This record gives sequence, C-alpha cells and structure tokens, in this order.
Amino acid sequence: MSLNGSLDDHTKGMLLAVSSSVFIGSSFIIKKKGLKRAAKHGMCAGGGGHGYLQEPLWWAGMITMIVGEIANFAAYAFAPAVLVTPLGALSIIVSAVLAHIILHEKLHLFGMLGCLLCIVGSIVIILHSPPEAELESVKEIWNMAMQPGFVMYALSVLFLCLALGIYAAPAYGQSQILVYIGICSMMGSLSVMSCKALGIAVKLTFEGHNQLFYPETAYCALVVAGCVMVQMNYLNKALDVFNTAVVSPIYYVFFTSATLVASSIMFKDFERLETTAAMTEACGFVTILTGVYLLHATKDFDPATGGHLKQRTSVDGQRTSGSKESLVQLGVHPSHV
Repeated sequence: MSLNGSLDDHTKGMLLAVSSSVFIGSSFIIKKKGLKRAAKHGMCAGGGGHGYLQEPLWWAGMITMIVGEIANFAAYAFAPAVLVTPLGALSIIVSAVLAHIILHEKLHLFGMLGCLLCIVGSIVIILHSPPEAELESVKEIWNMAMQPGFVMYALSVLFLCLALGIYAAPAYGQSQILVYIGICSMMGSLSVMSCKALGIAVKLTFEGHNQLFYPETAYCALVVAGCVMVQMNYLNKALDVFNTAVVSPIYYVFFTSATLVASSIMFKDFERLETTAAMTEACGFVTILTGVYLLHATKDFDPATGGHLKQRTSVDGQRTSGSKESLVQLGVHPSHV
C-alpha cells in the first residue's frame, strides 16, 4: 500500500487473484447445486444430456465463474505470474469448504490439513513474491518474448506438444495420464504469458496509453485463443479417461510448474528476488503442492473403515470413478481444475 493510502499494483494483483479463487471455487458448488436440482426434474447431466442448461442456478454458477475468470485475467496485469498462478489453489479450498457446509460432503481431518497447508503456502508466496516489472507498452512485452531464452522455450513447448499429440497420444493417451496433462500444462504456460501481455495492454489502455492499435496485441490474442483451445481439448480427454481426483492435482502441479518456468524465463521474476526470498517462495509452492495432493489423495477416505470409499456417485446416481464428469457440465477452467 502506498503512502497516500491507495493500493499499489502488487496488492491489487494479489487481491484480484484471491477474489478470483473465491468466485471460481464458489461457482463449482453453485453449478453442482444446479445439476442436482436439474437431476430431480429428470434432466440428468451424467448421461450426456444438456437439460441442466435450463436450470437458472447452473447459470448463476457459470456467471460466478466468469466473474472469477475476469478477476484472474486482471490479476496478471498487476502482479507477476509467480504470485497469481499458485494462488489458484485457493479455489480448491473454497470449493472443499463450501461443499462441506452446503452439500454436506464430509471434509475429514486430512482434508482440513490439506486446506491448512494450501493457506500457509499461499501466505508464504504472497509475503515473498517479487515485485511486478515496470512495463510501458505491449511492444516491450513482445520484445521480452523475442529474447533467445524464451524463443527456445516456446519452440521446445511446441515441438514437445506436437510430438506428444501426433505420436504419443494415439498410442499411450488412454493409459498414460502425463501425455494429455503434459500437452495441457505446456500450452497453458504459453497462454498465461499471452494473457498477462493482454492484461497489461488493457491496463495501459485504460490509463490513457492506447495499446490496442499495436499488432503485437493482436498476436497475443491469437496465441491465447489457440493455446486455450488446445488446452480445453486435451484436458477434456484427460477427464474423460482418468479419474478427476487424479487429474486435478497432477494438472495443477505440472501447469503451475510450467507457468513458473515460463514466467521466470520471459519476465525474469526470480532475478528481482534475493536468494533467501527465492528459496522461501519455492518452499511456499511446495507447501501448496503438498496441500493439494493431500486434499485430492484422501478425498474418498472413509474414517470409519480407515480405507477409501469403493465408489462415489454423481448427482444423478451414476458412478464417477471413471471420471465422466466433463468440463462442459461443471465449466472447469484449465487453470483452476
């Protein structure tokens, strides 16, 4: 916070990231309530139908998620990706706590411990995150993207994604979860960098420095559109084949790690930190990863028997252990699975 009492950009970005997680985490619960209400009227989503689209509560959840995604997009304009991206884990906490309160889905001791670890890790990252670089135009961001280090990273991502998509996915996609997750995560890191560039362009435009006429702004928009389509395609495939409880933590780990690497190369975030602060930041990230893993690895834990539940049921009574819960039904964004 500045001396005159106004919020600085770093604080604005942090608050936007946290509020984004609150909205997105809440939207999961609202949409699930809508799905349950639709199921009572015979409009089951699990069977592949779209009757839930007639349920106002589901649309309320979708609007809540859109608000959260707008806040997340704006957060990248004010704060570095090494702060905004890991804070996406808070949406998992919000949804877990609200599910316990509203949907009466039991949050046992291990789940509470996972939430606590995510909160502690988030606080550590907030306290030790690097300041945002001072950028004056989208051309300056484009020049950063054209640096040899980031060009090599981007080309490596494209090569690996093409190799995985053309050769690995047809042969191993149905059995090896890292094939689909790898494509989503690497393409996601490029989409976040472009989203950040677009966010800064919009921010500067509102400040009176029009960036919309620069061709670089259009280039970034095209990169975002292309990367998000690839992400959604392969993330849907992963969720269709593998259990959501497995996909979610693995995707969070790989997506966040790839984004941190991309941001460090392009914006050189960690060069603005002392060694101790950088190591503390890394420890905060590892703490969040541990919390996310604990939340998902023990989500079906049955305290009464000391083991895992044999199966879970969806809102329409169908088994969900095969993870047929699609993104279309819950509206899950790639950065907030």
